[in-house]
Amino acid sequence: MRVTLLDLGVGNLHSLGKALARVIDGAVVTVETDAARAIETDLLVFPGVGAFSAAASRLAPGRETLRTAAFGGLPCLGICIGMQLMFDASDEGPGDGLSLFAGRVTRLKTPRSPHMGWSPIRATEGAPEWVAHGTRGVYYAHSFACRPADPEIVLATTELDGDSFAAIVKKGRVAGCQFHPEKSSSDGIALLGAIARELTS
Repeated sequence: MRVTLLDLGVGNLHSLGKALARVIDGAVVTVETDAARAIETDLLVFPGVGAFSAAASRLAPGRETLRTAAFGGLPCLGICIGMQLMFDASDEGPGDGLSLFAGRVTRLKTPRSPHMGWSPIRATEGAPEWVAHGTRGVYYAHSFACRPADPEIVLATTELDGDSFAAIVKKGRVAGCQFHPEKSSSDGIALLGAIARELTS
């Protein structure tokens, strides 16, 4: 299986690439900066630790190419900033997301921002069984969170100081995780593998 990490200049490529190679049998993981080449893959991954605006700027030249591929059925997975880029826009700064999901990214409603460390996720009603891998805790590093317009796409949430936000979203063959499964110990790795298999099956 070909797995491509789209390099948006916001880091987190190495550890995520290693994790994907570990959980997907026979995976060939590559890094690509060009959208036209990146979509020639079996699974396209949007990684990231950093600012929305910088990533959106790097994304802009290939935005329509990526949107067309995703809406055409290309399996896509966003991690942290990568998930936020799948939405329309962010209060963090200017720039267009991919609008694969309707909604906006807003600042966390907590004085403890950034949210860095371990928090459990809670599966929503009807979520797949594999979501349970994250219920003991996953690793977060963020100050902003996605607010989907359609609650039906939310598979899991996390609550922080009374602010409940989307932890996992999925629609068709496109999914996002606000946390870092590759940094979330064995449960996170298992969850990453389950998501990748579901998107590509």
